[in-house]
Amino acid sequence: MLGFVFGLNARLGRLHFFLASIALAIVMTAICFAIAMAVLRTTSPSMVRSEDLTHNWAIIGAMVFFGLASFTLQSMRIRDIGWDPVCVIPAWIALMIVDHVAAGRFPAWAIGGEHQGTIVGGLVNLALLLALTFWPSAVSEAYTNPFEPPARAITKVSASDARIARVSQGARPTWS
Repeated sequence: MLGFVFGLNARLGRLHFFLASIALAIVMTAICFAIAMAVLRTTSPSMVRSEDLTHNWAIIGAMVFFGLASFTLQSMRIRDIGWDPVCVIPAWIALMIVDHVAAGRFPAWAIGGEHQGTIVGGLVNLALLLALTFWPSAVSEAYTNPFEPPARAITKVSASDARIARVSQGARPTWS
């Protein structure tokens, strides 16, 4: 059951992924607004420094929540496409780390002075976003939606049985 909670074994279609991403953005905007209002209520705006805000547990909690929610949504959508999220997500993270290191080592390759990534990393992120949003779902006979009642079993002849029946023209071979 934990596989469905964290999205590693669940699937999420294109429309549901898109709507869940928008809902997550709205929720995170509300959370960030609430945190900003709480910080500004307790301190004066002239005393707010970015070094002080990084130690606020509400901000760290919001970052962890957003990271887990994004990871879950992406894992569910990657599984629905037919890819394995256990392979895709670590490869994407490794590519982003290499991109960050390349941008730090070669500043001329970076997108700009304030960015810490290259155009290659930006294009990979864009390609992943477009794939998650527009790539069609994979058809899987093993997939069952846990929220829908099971359908009647349809008996299908396997490919090997159909091949044997075609070669033997429907009769069992005799080995005598």
